[in-house]
Amino acid sequence: MLVKGTLWAISVLLTSVLIVSLGIYFLAFSMTRLPHGEFVCASTSPQGTYTVNMYVVSAALSSDSIRGEVVTNKTGRKKNIYYEGEKYIPEPVRPGCPVVWESDSVAVINGERLDVRKDKYDYGRR
Repeated sequence: MLVKGTLWAISVLLTSVLIVSLGIYFLAFSMTRLPHGEFVCASTSPQGTYTVNMYVVSAALSSDSIRGEVVTNKTGRKKNIYYEGEKYIPEPVRPGCPVVWESDSVAVINGERLDVRKDKYDYGRR
């Protein structure tokens, strides 16, 4: 009887720790909750499979950042793949969209080479 109670208590404790840990990760470290920002430009891959949309994220207490999301054109699925605060270039100086495609699934954004199917770049988590 004591063993069942102890196992149950340990299970509840471990489950609680897991839930709290996942909550902290998604709130503090995941790229899924980035601010939307103001649209800057879009660049479509050579075969039209993906589009990378770039946004300027303005913050009241810090410098502006830039966020990039990839859109799978066939399904419309979007996910954040790029977030940078240090290399953002203000509008009057910016020559164009900072996305250059190497292939249909590999893009270079502000000098960072990303496979848009699996890679992510977050300047705060290098």
